[in-house]
Amino acid sequence: MFFVDRPYVSEFFKKTVRDNAIPVVGTEIAKKSGLYNGTKIMSEERAVAMAQESDTLKIYTTSENAIGWIAKHFAFSDLPAKIELFKDKLKFREMTKSIFPNFFFQGVRVEDLQNIQVDAIPIPFIIKPTVGFFSMGVYKVTSHEEWGNTVDSIMTEREQIRDLYPKEVLDTSSFIIEQCINGEEFAVDAYYNATGEAVILGIFKHTFSSDIDVSDRVYISSKEIIESNLEEFTDFVGKIGGLAGVTNFPVHIELRRENDGTLFPIEVNPVRFGGWCTTADMSFLAYGVNPYLSFYWQKKPQWAEALTGKEGKLFSLIVLDNSTGINGEQIRVFDYEKLLANFEKPLELRKIDYKKYPLFGFLFTETREDNFDELKNILDSDLSEFIAS
Repeated sequence: MFFVDRPYVSEFFKKTVRDNAIPVVGTEIAKKSGLYNGTKIMSEERAVAMAQESDTLKIYTTSENAIGWIAKHFAFSDLPAKIELFKDKLKFREMTKSIFPNFFFQGVRVEDLQNIQVDAIPIPFIIKPTVGFFSMGVYKVTSHEEWGNTVDSIMTEREQIRDLYPKEVLDTSSFIIEQCINGEEFAVDAYYNATGEAVILGIFKHTFSSDIDVSDRVYISSKEIIESNLEEFTDFVGKIGGLAGVTNFPVHIELRRENDGTLFPIEVNPVRFGGWCTTADMSFLAYGVNPYLSFYWQKKPQWAEALTGKEGKLFSLIVLDNSTGINGEQIRVFDYEKLLANFEKPLELRKIDYKKYPLFGFLFTETREDNFDELKNILDSDLSEFIAS
């Protein structure tokens, strides 16, 4: 069964579940999400009954907002605990200690941030909410002298994002401090099948503008990125799933490969692929691979076939986060047409209510490898050239 929830459900997802008779649980939010006529709706009561009858259900959510419903209604099952193993970053680090015994991390309550013995923490380090989403509340600290300003920034942002998401998705009452993981960063959509085997559904390289950049602006996929990482990432994802003991379980994993080749997980987001129906939809736009169906039907993508003819092409997901420094309520207009003019082949633009959420939208593009400058330009931009306030 699939769950839909705020803040966004893509038209591609809606079409997929309708055309393939995939049951969607009929929560109050689902009824208001604009699902297409003809979508197979399952009552909440039936969903609970099915979960009581079987512990092998295939469950997917478009949004971690649905985790609250699952935790409440499926409390009799082990699913909420499995979800929390991944969603709670502190529990995740504890779970993976056997694979990464020398990895430094510690938890801290928000009220203790001011009093922490920061001099005892190896520099540089990352601090982020124990339960988080996107790059909200994430900071890189490169010197102990920065700590005071970092805490001030955390407190300010905490007030700004307090009511954006349920506490199951974003909870800034506690944070995790952990060593920086260097090297190339990737985002991976995958699922564990009925026997716990890992199946990769998409690989994206997360590109940054600088060493201190922690934003989610640009994710790039290509034939070369997938082919050169598929086998190694499949093995890596499989090891993590083995520790958690999960089956029939979709995940969105962020990881880094350090200079010596070692892979480290940054975080694993449970029961979903990329947030806001992004990376999964991009896999279809780029390669014709539909991750929702792959998971539901327990099929592996035929990557050799899907990547045929994709040489020399970059497929990018561009997150138009509001980095202008201006509150969305004060922005009169965002010039989407001007934005699109900067790209040779936009595939899809999704406009988001930037007065409600701290982003202007998502852009999916296809770019020739020798025209990387168009991606570099948007990566370096704070987007202020597209707004009028």
